[in-house]
Amino acid sequence: MSRNLTPEVEKFIGEQLAEWPLAASNFNALAGVEVKELDLPGLHIKVQFNPARIVSSGAKVDAASVKARKCFLCEANRPSEQRGIDWDRYTILINPFPIFPRHLTIPDKTHTDQLIEGRAADMFRLAEELPGYTVFYNGPRCGASAPDHMHFQAGNSDFLTVGEAIENAELRTVAESGDSTLSLAYGLPMSVFVIDTDNAETGAELFDRLYRALPVPEGEAEPMMNILCYTTPAGLRMVVIPRKKHRPSFYGTEGEGAMLISPASVDMGGVFITPRPEDFKTIDGEIITKLFNELCLASEEAEGIAEKI
Repeated sequence: MSRNLTPEVEKFIGEQLAEWPLAASNFNALAGVEVKELDLPGLHIKVQFNPARIVSSGAKVDAASVKARKCFLCEANRPSEQRGIDWDRYTILINPFPIFPRHLTIPDKTHTDQLIEGRAADMFRLAEELPGYTVFYNGPRCGASAPDHMHFQAGNSDFLTVGEAIENAELRTVAESGDSTLSLAYGLPMSVFVIDTDNAETGAELFDRLYRALPVPEGEAEPMMNILCYTTPAGLRMVVIPRKKHRPSFYGTEGEGAMLISPASVDMGGVFITPRPEDFKTIDGEIITKLFNELCLASEEAEGIAEKI
């Protein structure tokens, strides 16, 4: 039986906020974050105006920029106030630039590239041991601001909206392994694969089948994707959102229609983060639909992948 880490993590968050003024200030600022809500077919969207997140949304993640800076996830380069909880080959940290009321970053203890292959079981086990949290993974060009250092993140599950959307979606089974299923969800504004399991290893086997079927864009080390994983009353659920593009055509800070929006798992999970007031004011359902259409697989593409599995 898995342990429940949530009480230890909640205590740890409180201790870190008492010890680390920068993190405490940014967590406290969440209380005043402005939010607006939009409805797309099949998915309720929240838009958060969060100026502190410009560190992530505006991050330069090209190879030269990454090489030129120190890795902020390596223990040697972390702020002196930042402590962690050991978990297998990872360390659980608080994220000092939060989106969630409880926001964690979970880096590998070694400096190794952000790649999910061989780590799906870790993700399932983390979700199992952190009930009430959604564990998520951003591919190296799918919202990760540290593509050079393998890490997960986690935040309180009641914050995202995609979970409820999937409960109301039609799930068509693509593959099965024992009592575990891999499904394709219908009725959402983007293509989503869903793995339901009660066993981390079996769930990882189904993920590996999906991983091998997904296209690897030229120049990429793995298929582009965002992944969310959390517990449900029935067991463990992993939501895989394949991507085909890093940022929307209108990403930027200059020019008509430019918006500083760099979608990651949280945005794909139904909460869009806008660090600039003009973007928060402008963004609407039409813009988000355009973004999904540009970045995510079309339904025919997702169905073609399902046929390969």
